[in-house]
Amino acid sequence: MTPFKIKLNSSQSIFDQVVFAATKAMISGALKPGEAFPSVRTLAADLKIHPNTAHKVIQHLIQERWLIASPGKGTTVATTPKARTGDRQRLLSQEVEQLVVEARRVGASLDEVQESVASHWKGMERVKVVSNDN
Repeated sequence: MTPFKIKLNSSQSIFDQVVFAATKAMISGALKPGEAFPSVRTLAADLKIHPNTAHKVIQHLIQERWLIASPGKGTTVATTPKARTGDRQRLLSQEVEQLVVEARRVGASLDEVQESVASHWKGMERVKVVSNDN
């Protein structure tokens, strides 16, 4: 059983949506280091996506060091990988720029954006604390 779900959004590729959902599950603690990650077949069936997409997602997460593939053991969740050189700068320029453009497009104020970011930030901390207590 896949411990995360996706809501298909036509403005973003299914691959990107699944990678984001899996990464969020690992950061929030819903998927813990050492736990088994769903197989290609399970991921495809549970999320109702093409097996080739599921395979690409798993390979990407292995390449990005979120997962570890071990012969005979399967694929497991790795410890949260350390950021690579340039990751922070890429986030703070590219991703934030997209957020700002979308926020301005819908007429959101800077205060609304900051409040929303703070709320999501705190929400992720609560999820991690709750999941670590289990």
